[in-house]
Amino acid sequence: MINFSGRTKVFASTKPVDLRKSFDSLFAYTRDILKNDPMSGHLFLFVNKSRDRIKALYWDGTGIVLLCKRLEERTF
Repeated sequence: MINFSGRTKVFASTKPVDLRKSFDSLFAYTRDILKNDPMSGHLFLFVNKSRDRIKALYWDGTGIVLLCKRLEERTF
């Protein structure tokens, strides 16, 4: 179970991201493109171009957590 503190902020990329990217690529994208610290304890959201998939990157204090969701109908 992931517990977010009251201080956890949520950042969403405003541009579609290639969701074939995994931990390291999304970590680098967060650091280099979004100019944010991926180990800050905040939640970073990424969607694909068709907006039917989403990935979330989160540092839980011990490692990187990568959450994925694919919608069968509709879009985010």
